[in-house]
Amino acid sequence: MASFIVLVIFLILAITAPWISPMNPYDSHNIDIMNSEIPPMWMEGGSPEFILGTDNMGRDMLSTMFYGLRTSIIIGIGAVSLQAFIGIVLGLSAGYMGGKTDAILMRIADIQFSFPYLMVAIFIGAVFQLLFGVGSYERLAIPLLTLIIGLSNWPMFARTIRASVMGEKNKEYVEAARVIGLPRFTIMFRHVLPNSLTSVMVIFTIQVASAIQSEAALSFLGLGMPVTRPSLGSLIRAGQEYIFSGSWWITIFPGLWLVVFVLVINLLGDWLRDVLNPKLYKG
Repeated sequence: MASFIVLVIFLILAITAPWISPMNPYDSHNIDIMNSEIPPMWMEGGSPEFILGTDNMGRDMLSTMFYGLRTSIIIGIGAVSLQAFIGIVLGLSAGYMGGKTDAILMRIADIQFSFPYLMVAIFIGAVFQLLFGVGSYERLAIPLLTLIIGLSNWPMFARTIRASVMGEKNKEYVEAARVIGLPRFTIMFRHVLPNSLTSVMVIFTIQVASAIQSEAALSFLGLGMPVTRPSLGSLIRAGQEYIFSGSWWITIFPGLWLVVFVLVINLLGDWLRDVLNPKLYKG
């Protein structure tokens, strides 16, 4: 419950970022390079105007963290929604139809598992920049990262749904639906799928944390969000050069922000797993 409360606070901060942030880090008119690397207000040289200090571009750290959290959440939820859609459709088809359909779809999943998302990100990012230019990449970084992370990890959902569907498709209610002549797709999506989604809810929660970590890793490596459009990963990357020169807050604060956010999501996922599994839940 504590993790849920903290997660709700994070979500509220992300949603209301444009209204509660001291400044808009996307608006160049609000940024003064002369304010760069100002320490947090409780340190010597700090200013009450910048509670957590400023980064190397003169942006208020608190504002960039709010906006960065917003960007990371959008990419995380969008990517996992894409993963879930692809994985559920393919896993449901493989588990219910069986035979050659199952064999082909699961081999595709195995092939997908063999490609690390970093390799996919490098390939897609390089091709996109080559075809449309760096400027277009920066403008479309959010949907592009959502697509890259989403296409990289859908087999997790596919295999989970497949296993659940294989346990459901021979039950009496499915046999009854077949006997009365319901179409195959109606049985799959209206009867079998709803009874197979319990485990998907847990995976969805944990995969959101994984997707946010993936975005942070890609941005840190220079393959994700550009430094002009803050995400938690790009903020950590922007400050790594200054961590040993005294401006540690540029990296440490976004890093702690990311750690706490991922931690509460994982704790919530563990709680959902216990609650939705009667064999584990003890009240």
